[in-house]
Amino acid sequence: MRGRRPWAYRRFVYQLIDPVQSMTSSLLISSGTLVSSAGLRRADILIEGEHIAEVRDAASGARSPTPGDRVLDASGLLVFPGLIDVHTHLRQPGGEHKEDFYTGTCAALAGGVTTVLVMPNTSPPLVDGATFNHAMRLAEQNAVCDFGLFLGATQTNASVKSQDASLRECGLKLYMGSSTGDLLVEDFAAQYAHFERYPRDRVIAVHAEHEPAVRYFAGRGLRRPPICAEIEVSRAVAMAAQCNRRLHVCHVSTRREVEIIAAAKARGVPVTCEFTPHHLFLSRQRCQDRQRRAAALDLPPACFEMNPPLRDQEDVEALWAHLHVADCIATDHAPHTLEEKRSANPPMGVPGLETMLPLLLTAVHEGKLRLEDIARLCCEGPARIYKIAGKGTIAPGFDADLTLVDPSAEWVIGDVPLFTKCNWTPFAGWPVRGAVQRVLVRGRRVFDAGRVTVERGFGRPARN
Repeated sequence: MRGRRPWAYRRFVYQLIDPVQSMTSSLLISSGTLVSSAGLRRADILIEGEHIAEVRDAASGARSPTPGDRVLDASGLLVFPGLIDVHTHLRQPGGEHKEDFYTGTCAALAGGVTTVLVMPNTSPPLVDGATFNHAMRLAEQNAVCDFGLFLGATQTNASVKSQDASLRECGLKLYMGSSTGDLLVEDFAAQYAHFERYPRDRVIAVHAEHEPAVRYFAGRGLRRPPICAEIEVSRAVAMAAQCNRRLHVCHVSTRREVEIIAAAKARGVPVTCEFTPHHLFLSRQRCQDRQRRAAALDLPPACFEMNPPLRDQEDVEALWAHLHVADCIATDHAPHTLEEKRSANPPMGVPGLETMLPLLLTAVHEGKLRLEDIARLCCEGPARIYKIAGKGTIAPGFDADLTLVDPSAEWVIGDVPLFTKCNWTPFAGWPVRGAVQRVLVRGRRVFDAGRVTVERGFGRPARN
């Protein structure tokens, strides 16, 4: 890995276009160790065009290349299905100085993520056909990995889907608590209208913090204590049960939320949830040490602030102990500039697309989870929750989305330039083990040895 360079002098050069790979020839990925929730196995993968044509276990004998096949030797590498991040903020339109569809999806590929689902709290927010379709065109023109866009819920747009059935949204995002932007639906009647009217076969993803409690505790000098999340998760689960509709709880951060969701699942409520890397790897106590280290890199304390906030260590330990309750891990990639983070009223959120996988691989090395857990939580689970067709699994007929990882690589986050436009991470200086070597999307090599190798607009809307 490259030596560390001061953050202030980082420059990001997106070295793009690889010679166009033939879509008519086959690609054979040989001798890799395939990772799924069911286990690990050595196998060869034959890719024809955009899809996986064959997977042959090593025990069955290696598949011999045929004339015209390209061969990629994956010996010593882990081969994951392309990771799917169901919670990202790419800031376009309106916040392009922080991130955009191009830089954000470049960061995704660098982190082994081949599909991103993007939140609607942009400027303007994606709340109707005009705003949604404008953002979709921007994504189609600029993304380098596959993507989906959320529609945003408002106090008055509960019928927007029935009014425009042509919208290709991946789900509805309902902000029951305030965060970046103004997509807050605090009133119960408006919340319930969305639970009643949004199509039952699609997901409502919620930011569940009780806004009156948020304001009450802010007046007492406390920032979003756990009770704010506990109240609103309980309310969201009750509405999902009453309306018998699919609910996804974003960025679960406390023990009580996990207990409420686990109990709801046991009762048959169709609820899923996600944990984030920052709530798994950082706590209020650990953050104080991280802030001291970050000061040497000129990162302000606000670089550790997000909604919901970091929790006490006992909540972090509860998340790890209940990892089986989580249906996926998502980054909540929320970039802001360092200038904004240094301001008197800094915005909440941290980037995470490039650091999720190395952090999780390091946790595997430390015995906190298994490689199979990464496949379940970052590949298979996201595809299942949002019914993303052709993604999340290495099997014939699926899209040839693959992330190849060197599990033995040891490096320090921040020692190589980031692709995210905001150019910082709260995990700077964190030693990790495991690095992304190559990434394929629909059979095309899109990331190789630190370079993005496809053009703007290569990404496509995910099918669900």
